[in-house]
Amino acid sequence: MGEAKLAGEAWVRREGSSLPGMAGAFLAGSVTTMADDARLPASSDVDITVVVEKPPARKLGKFRYRGALLEVTYEASDRFRSAQAVLGDPHLAGGVQAMQIVADATGMLGRLQRDVTREYACVRWVRRRIRSALETGEERLQPPVRSAALHDRVTAWLFGASMTALILLVAGLRAPTVRRRYVEVRKLLAGQGRQAFYEELLGLLGCADWNRRQAERHMDAVERAFDCAKGLPKGDFAFAADISDAGRPVAIEGSRALIGQGSHREAVFWMAATYSRCQWIFHFNRRSGCEDRLQQDYLSMLNDLGVGSGADLEGRRRQALAFLPRVMEMAQAVTAQETGERGKT
Repeated sequence: MGEAKLAGEAWVRREGSSLPGMAGAFLAGSVTTMADDARLPASSDVDITVVVEKPPARKLGKFRYRGALLEVTYEASDRFRSAQAVLGDPHLAGGVQAMQIVADATGMLGRLQRDVTREYACVRWVRRRIRSALETGEERLQPPVRSAALHDRVTAWLFGASMTALILLVAGLRAPTVRRRYVEVRKLLAGQGRQAFYEELLGLLGCADWNRRQAERHMDAVERAFDCAKGLPKGDFAFAADISDAGRPVAIEGSRALIGQGSHREAVFWMAATYSRCQWIFHFNRRSGCEDRLQQDYLSMLNDLGVGSGADLEGRRRQALAFLPRVMEMAQAVTAQETGERGKT
């Protein structure tokens, strides 16, 4: 872990610091919670956030540097203008609170971290972050454009439905992780004796009754699609780096690791997201020579998720949207228990 962090810091000094308008950079995500002598899992990357005045139009994404898998994200410095702006943001607040600063010439990030840490668990800010996450979920679950391709409609539903898990993570003062969000929300709800509600979250996703063999079969199809898509032209696809050799440890090995650990249902979210991204690449390339069978495999996965037709998908979109008020009620209960235990008001 320590070696991976050093690789990230070296990239910031040699490459990131040359970006025009760079205001600072920090390590975020799971690496900030791991000891330097811990072994970094092959499916983990080092998340680096670079704060710049005007972020590039396209994120750098995942790549290898000095043997470590890095993922670089650019954020506009305007988002870091004050502690209040960060405290109300469900994605930034936790990252800033736990960040390991790599570059901070003016001391802006250090001051911001101190202010955010002091108020991070205050109920009013937790509630504001929950409300912001809810608005994102509602936006993603709005009716899609009629001409949208199937994979785009599936992606909108998938990430919209998964916001139910993210809202609860925010309520429980947990990091709003992406790939492992269902693993983490399971731990949170189990710790509060709310396992039954967790099963309902999986029901929204359509995988509550999936078994391990079923997940492995679909994972094999995801891997075939990934191997076909990774070498194809990707145009301006925002997630091109995720469907590449560099992104493979996270997208493929990471999902297989979850299945192997008995979290086969929790792996489904990222499996479906990865397969949908592959479908985007196939659609962009029109006839790539390998999409016919992979399209059938994709439809098979969607059938097992209960969204095999346009009508099914629309019904599940409405179901997820209608479920959000119950998630908000649960979020209030989770927040009350978490902040009560921590003595915050």
